[in-house]
Amino acid sequence: PLSLIATKRHLQLETRGPRGRILDRNGNILAVDIAAKHVVVDPKFISKHGDARAVCDALSSRFGLNRNALWEILNQTDKQYVRVQKYVRSEAVEPLVAMNLKGVVFEDVPIRDYPKGVLGAHVIGYANYEGVGGAGIEQRMNSKLQGVAGLLVSQKDGHRREIYQRRTVDIAPQAGAEVILTIDQQIQHFAEVALDKLTKKHDPLAAWAIVQDVRTGEILAMASLPTYNPNRFNTAPPEWMSNRGILYGYEPGSTMKALVIAAALDDGIVRANNVFDCEDGAWFYGGRTLHDSHPYGKLSVADILKKSSNIGTAKIALLMGDKKVYQELKAFGFGDRTGIDLPGEAVGIVNPLKEWTKLSITRVAMGHEINATSLQILNAVNTIANDGIRMRPYVIKKVVNEAGEILSETQPQELARPIRPETSKEMRRLLARVTQPGGTATSAALKGYLVGGKTGTAQKVDFVNGGYAHGKYISSFVGFLPVENPAISIIVVADEPRKAGYYGGTVCAPAFKEIADQTVRYLRIPSNGSAAEEYMDPVSAIQEPDVLD
Repeated sequence: PLSLIATKRHLQLETRGPRGRILDRNGNILAVDIAAKHVVVDPKFISKHGDARAVCDALSSRFGLNRNALWEILNQTDKQYVRVQKYVRSEAVEPLVAMNLKGVVFEDVPIRDYPKGVLGAHVIGYANYEGVGGAGIEQRMNSKLQGVAGLLVSQKDGHRREIYQRRTVDIAPQAGAEVILTIDQQIQHFAEVALDKLTKKHDPLAAWAIVQDVRTGEILAMASLPTYNPNRFNTAPPEWMSNRGILYGYEPGSTMKALVIAAALDDGIVRANNVFDCEDGAWFYGGRTLHDSHPYGKLSVADILKKSSNIGTAKIALLMGDKKVYQELKAFGFGDRTGIDLPGEAVGIVNPLKEWTKLSITRVAMGHEINATSLQILNAVNTIANDGIRMRPYVIKKVVNEAGEILSETQPQELARPIRPETSKEMRRLLARVTQPGGTATSAALKGYLVGGKTGTAQKVDFVNGGYAHGKYISSFVGFLPVENPAISIIVVADEPRKAGYYGGTVCAPAFKEIADQTVRYLRIPSNGSAAEEYMDPVSAIQEPDVLD
């Protein structure tokens, strides 16, 4: 009960309506109200008709209550209603109910339950004991999920029992609406297990992953570690509750090279076979020396992407010019929220052109001097996979009322077309080379499927001293498959991996592979057919970072 107003004869009882369930796309229950109890004592009644010592012994031992404090409550014999324990699961009070302790009442009250525990915690969020959403879908959809309270007005007899014939108001509570997500609990499980393995091997401060449907923009999984159990939300450190995929902005590093090169190809500024001098790994421009991690000489645009050359990408960006690069970044969605239906999404940062220096264009092209969330990056690369169409990502599939009527249903929404379908096809071919022999992410390659993608290994910004933090990196891999007809896209990110390497191809590509391998088999996505042959590109393998010196 939310409130109990009792005079000598008057009884007014307001009962909370059950909160609506949250389900995954296949109807699996992720959040549901279950029966719980408030444990209430009537010290006045106990003093006359009960056994205060037995009540004190039973309640203190069962709930670990302070015996002396409870004894003081039971001796306040002028009181008739004291809650001594709130929101106790029904199974926990069953032994006490069986004891039939006089003067002890067990009031029915709903409590939120998350039967899958930590699974999907950062998407689902939690509702507090009063039934108010505090994070995730529970917060975003609180007004739909909340039920309508019921009301009972009646009178009671001398033993505080209701006189049913005197009941004047009896309004039954109504359940809240159900929210059905795009999340697939099985794919969510794949992502969380892969992140757990990554964390144990590389010991990052945090790691996260998102799986998206290429064509619709639906989010199939969104996982983050460290995580928390929403059943015990009040015991989790606040930072564990952060949905890092949408809340945490960072300099993405070399994943940006794919987008800059895509834009240059789309505008006809370069062609894939154009050759650039990569200056044997060191190029002095704008008063600074830009380095590649390997001393490359002349590379084609295709090989600049495959080898992740900083110098080559910077030279391509200079041909585009500041204004064009800025416009293309905005067209891919950077500096704007994606519009995902979750609370707290960060906007990211694309500095206005008036703040760019002579060096900025060369740095932005390789993922520095720009701040983006993982979802922004994934959605942009997803655009390359989706014939150049940028979709709005979403996690709410539909909302259904208690009668089964659909209150709202999310439809896929096109946001922009920054590149043409022909450019999309060419970029898919070029990004497939990244995971094939000679590329930077051969560990993301998957047997039977062609994978397109891009590594990222960016130094973290040192917000205290300025510049970049020595030896601290954000590692990532973002990709899609099958290249010839993309169905899913995935991003995996690790914040400051502290052992067993730090390159995106070393840390994140294997986790990508694990998620992708299980997901394509689970969804029964067809493996390579004859259409994949034009994307094949066998050469020798190389592992290299993409770090700005």
